[in-house]
Amino acid sequence: MPGIIGRKIGMTSVFGPDGQNIAVTVIEAGPCVVTQVKNAETDGYRAVQLSFGEKKEKNTTKPLVGHFKKANTTPKRAVVEFRDFGQEFDAMAELGKEINLNDVFAEGDFIDAVGTSKGKGFQGVVKRYGFAGVGGQTHGQHNRLRAPGSMGNASFASRVIKGKRLPGRMGTDRVTTMNLEVIKIMADKNLILVSGSVPGAKNSTIILHK
Repeated sequence: MPGIIGRKIGMTSVFGPDGQNIAVTVIEAGPCVVTQVKNAETDGYRAVQLSFGEKKEKNTTKPLVGHFKKANTTPKRAVVEFRDFGQEFDAMAELGKEINLNDVFAEGDFIDAVGTSKGKGFQGVVKRYGFAGVGGQTHGQHNRLRAPGSMGNASFASRVIKGKRLPGRMGTDRVTTMNLEVIKIMADKNLILVSGSVPGAKNSTIILHK
């Protein structure tokens, strides 16, 4: 399951071959550097660790600085491990090798995007779960439009049952969007355009894999 790391630039639209306007997400992906290679003999499984994005050495821990120096590269801001893939492993499994978009994807491929969703803070049940509220302002209800409604039973179990959908923190979850089509690859600028939306805010780290 080879992949690549990138950062979300934003959204735009392009015209397809049939003239259809397609909404796409622009992602700067790569170049990534192989900073570690794991194999079945020493680690119990085969995997390739890729790194992406420049980071100042003063903001990097000393163990990580030494880790990156082994691969003859500068500190990076994102490190991701890719495992469980076959023939492509031998081509990528070289410490210090640079991996580019064209090495992993081609136009027309269908890929998955993994990111961290936008944080929305503490939200009520209407926004968090799509509740409709208690009802209209009849029967003396004037401040219940966005309330969660009944919480549970009275005599039994006399408590709010676990799992009840209630107000709370919303967002900042790991989200995977599947089967996004690669509309265009601009290898000279390390840009990839995928159909539809991708989780995360602008400049957030995105993991792309087949």
